[in-house]
Amino acid sequence: MRSYNLIAPAKINLYLEIISDRPDGYHELAMILQSIDLADEINVQSLTTQTICVNCNHPQVPTDKSNLAYRAAALMAAKFPEALAQYGGVEITINKHIPVAAGLAGGSTNAAAVLVGIDLLWNLGLTKSELEELGATLGSDVPFCVAGGTVIATGRGEKLSPLPSLNHLYIVLAKYRSLEVSTAWAYKTYRQEFGSSYLKDTENLAARAAAVHSEAIVKAILNQNAGEIAEKLHNDLERVVLPAYPQVLQLRELFATQAGVLGTMMSGSGPTVFALVESEEQAQAVKLQIRAAIPDQDLELFVARTITEGIQVSSL
Repeated sequence: MRSYNLIAPAKINLYLEIISDRPDGYHELAMILQSIDLADEINVQSLTTQTICVNCNHPQVPTDKSNLAYRAAALMAAKFPEALAQYGGVEITINKHIPVAAGLAGGSTNAAAVLVGIDLLWNLGLTKSELEELGATLGSDVPFCVAGGTVIATGRGEKLSPLPSLNHLYIVLAKYRSLEVSTAWAYKTYRQEFGSSYLKDTENLAARAAAVHSEAIVKAILNQNAGEIAEKLHNDLERVVLPAYPQVLQLRELFATQAGVLGTMMSGSGPTVFALVESEEQAQAVKLQIRAAIPDQDLELFVARTITEGIQVSSL
């Protein structure tokens, strides 16, 4: 049976601004997204039957039709029925390393890997842009997970403009295993509390989305200046998540006091908090300092670095 092994990297937000409501019920966003080498491993293998099967080593991850990786396979089967008939269905095996429900796009990157893997399994020859377009129908983060690297994301997150890649910037991530923050809750609460400040005029919306290209953090990325990038980290959702989740606020405050930390922020809708540092040695030292301050084994800590790629084939 043919199969492909793929590496599915997590993402962090370096910048997240909520601009307005959208007619489709989502929010108009301006974000800077970054791939990191904390990654899941995905295997896609052809089946003799026209079925979809998902396996996962993490007990919290569903393996039924609610799994985004399953939905990615079902999308490909619906879009390319001739290929499904010719090559058969697919068995998807997910080896999780990215923490679940963490604001790191774990589900989205799994789905992106399935799109890439089935494209290879079925010899479809899709371009990266075509895969991103398919991914956008599954979730706002999926197109970025296909593309990877460092990008400006606008719309609901699906419109991507590449930036020069940030390579070898090190990151310490912290997430309580038992703590989850609902993305829907975070955005709904933000709308309730700050919706009066949303832009309403279409021209202003377009201008604000375009203006993110001239933000100070973009200039810092162009200059590859880690210190400047860290100073300009921004996430609007911290305004509602941090007051409601004291553990997340505690992590952010603790990171900010550690030697070697250039900057710290919550990623996405949380609850993962990350710190930027300049070297792996500093990252490991900060990880040890956080562990000493919070010995609770419910707290997961990771050291990662920024990378330039999205989904990658690891072996045939």
